[in-house]
Amino acid sequence: MLAVVDYQRPQKLYRYSKYESLERSLTLGEFRLLPSMPDETMRQSASGEQILPFKSSKPQSAAVLNYLTLSLTNAWDEKLFNKATGTDSCLIIHKPEEFGERIHRAVRKLLPNWAGIDAAISYGVQSPLGAAFSKSKQNANQKEWLFAWRPIQSISLMQPVVIQIGSIESMAELRREAFKTSL
Repeated sequence: MLAVVDYQRPQKLYRYSKYESLERSLTLGEFRLLPSMPDETMRQSASGEQILPFKSSKPQSAAVLNYLTLSLTNAWDEKLFNKATGTDSCLIIHKPEEFGERIHRAVRKLLPNWAGIDAAISYGVQSPLGAAFSKSKQNANQKEWLFAWRPIQSISLMQPVVIQIGSIESMAELRREAFKTSL
């Protein structure tokens, strides 16, 4: 069974990480796009039916690793602050539409032969967008919103890419763990 894809950007987006990294995101609009790390449970059950441009003729296990992604969440969750990983801050994006358009524009300039999309992750059922947008039901508390890009032509090795979209201080704020409050 395939899930319905949620393309409607949420009211706010959140990114939890170390303060230094998020401060660069706020002031420079700097974000690191990472090769996708598929959810093993969903990857094993993934079908080859994906919405273009994310459909691939490659086996799913190889195709799912052929994405660059930027993961955020659509929920404020104090449990996502994690001393073990050094996550002590949250970047709160108040204008997700503007943010999303700037992210996609920056990637198009840097990687012109890539296709991009953003949508909510599907939990427990296969997303029509494929394994990159699918996770097991146990991860549903993450409430993840994923930006993903894949090359039009296949490439053998995917490396992280850093993009800058300029200051996002007019559309976002940075909160440290010490200032946790419900939003």
